[in-house]
Amino acid sequence: MSYTIETVATVAGGKNPSGTWTNLDDLWRAVEQPLRSRGNDIHTPLSVMFAEFLLDAHPEADPLVTRTAILLHDTGWSRCDESKIFTEGFQGDWRKSDIRRLHELEGCNIAREVLPGLGYDEETIKRVTDIIDGHDTRMESYSIEDSLVRDADRLWRFTPAGIALASGWFKKTPSQYRIQLQETTYPELITETARALASAELARSIELLKLDVI
Repeated sequence: MSYTIETVATVAGGKNPSGTWTNLDDLWRAVEQPLRSRGNDIHTPLSVMFAEFLLDAHPEADPLVTRTAILLHDTGWSRCDESKIFTEGFQGDWRKSDIRRLHELEGCNIAREVLPGLGYDEETIKRVTDIIDGHDTRMESYSIEDSLVRDADRLWRFTPAGIALASGWFKKTPSQYRIQLQETTYPELITETARALASAELARSIELLKLDVI
């Protein structure tokens, strides 16, 4: 089957997730400042929306755990040395860099700081932090919620906004980064729904950004 914006309900085709979700505006407000680092105020809202598309296809997953984890997963970058984020976190064997590990640990700390005051119970907080802890540096997924967060974290990269930001982080042109998406990021996607979304989004991005030309 060909995955295009005509056959896949996704952002590029002007679609919205169809589920009814708990309002998380209080959580967004609580972590507004941490989300201002490293372009996460662009990355995170798009990733949350992709998580909701994935939740539409996976009703077995806990939506509160999934949406909370993806919303908080990169807040830890705000507590990292910004000069090292791009020199160590996106170069070489970046998955194993100390700065990557630090942002995961600090993201867990932020979750533990903000979630109790918003009414989250200890079990839910642990499920959220278990996902944040290792979301970049370990390859294994421990649950369906973990898998959806991992997929959502990658899916935003296939959009024009994701390509624009991430190609700069990796010091590549958009067309070079497109190759990285196809050869490295796409094979890491776990769910078939994520692969469908990524294919449709990338096809539209190639068209919009002229990636077959420049």
